[in-house]
Amino acid sequence: MADSSQSLSYQIGEAKGQAQEKASNLMDKASDAAQSTKESIQEAGQQIQAKAQGAVDAVKDAIDTKK
Repeated sequence: MADSSQSLSYQIGEAKGQAQEKASNLMDKASDAAQSTKESIQEAGQQIQAKAQGAVDAVKDAIDTKK
């Protein structure tokens, strides 16, 4: 009886360890995805800012040439 109890305890420990490893891997993947998304959003924001600045400069140039 002690052998089957120890075997069951071992199997439970193994399953717990595997579940923790899978959870850790999923958290790593989620963190990587979040970081990638953050970087993409920052890059898009910089592109929009550059385009807006270009539009402002074009309007300023157009106004200056009419003076």
